[in-house]
Amino acid sequence: QVQLVESGGGLVQPGGSLRLSCAASGTIFSFSNMGWYRQAPGKQRELVARITSGGTTNYADSVKGRFTISRDNSKNTVYLQMNGLKPEDTAVYYCNEQNAFTRVEYWGQGIQVAVSS
Repeated sequence: QVQLVESGGGLVQPGGSLRLSCAASGTIFSFSNMGWYRQAPGKQRELVARITSGGTTNYADSVKGRFTISRDNSKNTVYLQMNGLKPEDTAVYYCNEQNAFTRVEYWGQGIQVAVSS
């Protein structure tokens, strides 16, 4: 059974940092493209950052230069380092796993990130 478990969210002041983690189980992690998405109240879910099975990354324009996605295949974990957080980064963040061959996708349960003074 595939499971994606996010951790590391919380409340932080503007300009602060958080690191999200997503631990995957039940899949061949090294074959998967991994992504972080977010959904703010009243808005559609949007891609924040993505890292392919080969390590290629891409980012939403709104987070470029502030967020960094990385993966550790030995730990079946993907990370999102978020620096210079802004109130507009407040959202529920979701981990996404996509098998690079079958394109089947899985989602985590989501974790809240709140940026406020």
